[in-house]
Amino acid sequence: MAFRFWRRIKIAPGVTLNMSKTGGSVSFGPRCAKITVGPRGKRATAGIPGTGFYYTKQIREPSRKQIQQEEEKLKLGFFQRIFTSKEEIALVEGLKSMVSGEADTAYEKFCRAGTLPDGAYLAGFIAMDRHMYDQAASYLEFALSRHEELGTYFSKYQVTPRLRMKVTSDITACVEPDLRGVLLGLSEVYQLFEKTDEAIAVLERLRTLDPDDAVVKVSLAELLLDLSPDGKAAAEEVISFIDDVENESPAHTALMLYRARALRILNMPTAARDILTAAYRKKKNRPPELLRAVRYERALAYEDLGQAGRAKKELESIYAEDPDFEDTAERLGLKKRDG
Repeated sequence: MAFRFWRRIKIAPGVTLNMSKTGGSVSFGPRCAKITVGPRGKRATAGIPGTGFYYTKQIREPSRKQIQQEEEKLKLGFFQRIFTSKEEIALVEGLKSMVSGEADTAYEKFCRAGTLPDGAYLAGFIAMDRHMYDQAASYLEFALSRHEELGTYFSKYQVTPRLRMKVTSDITACVEPDLRGVLLGLSEVYQLFEKTDEAIAVLERLRTLDPDDAVVKVSLAELLLDLSPDGKAAAEEVISFIDDVENESPAHTALMLYRARALRILNMPTAARDILTAAYRKKKNRPPELLRAVRYERALAYEDLGQAGRAKKELESIYAEDPDFEDTAERLGLKKRDG
């Protein structure tokens, strides 16, 4: 990863199903405006158009009636069971287990429903969350092979299991059960497997599907610059798909950060500094780690410009907030650099 902050923020890795030791959750409602019901309460989620990012706000506990309405969707009567395949029954029971917080049972049921694209999709993401990458890749590759059928059973039972990529405590990237969702999952599994060529190919495919997808562009830029920290070819590629960015969200701040880093690699520190300064002007709703990364990169741009005083001031400010951020301490001469 190019910057330590990104691992903490968890765009990659960090694709997680709404499931943990405290239980699972299921969301329902129209696209970009959903209500999530789980053991921690009820959350309202609204999307930021064109970004793939969502603001999430905790709201009051749902009424028992609301929960019962969702559970009713997942009940199969006697005659329904007679004419329903065992794989579909397993999928429905797995969704019910998610609602009730039985994570292990849910995963077992989804595996049994793994011959259905919807079952394989959920099993794949849960397996990834549990660091079972072989199984995750197998399930997600199967779901990809039949991606046209994704969401068939979710629609049938009017339930939308939501997968989320955590950005901050308030903002998440939403992954839906569709081609984009399964490809994002596969790109993550391949990176965890260190199959970087496969991961890049998947992200490039996603970029072809939607050139403006901020989540995809951030993931691809991060991966390319991580693989080749000083490589001009990688920097040129990043510049090719990150144009001038309006700083509308943390995702766009990150895109500005990566564009600036690529410009600095290409020996354009003035342009890099200007972009980073613009990125830092908007601090509201920006994670502190992201803002530190912007300032750190700007310090490097100052160094490249021969402005040692400004670079030192920037690094000192970062060190005061987080002494372990990147190699700030070493650059300030407080400890020896490795090697």
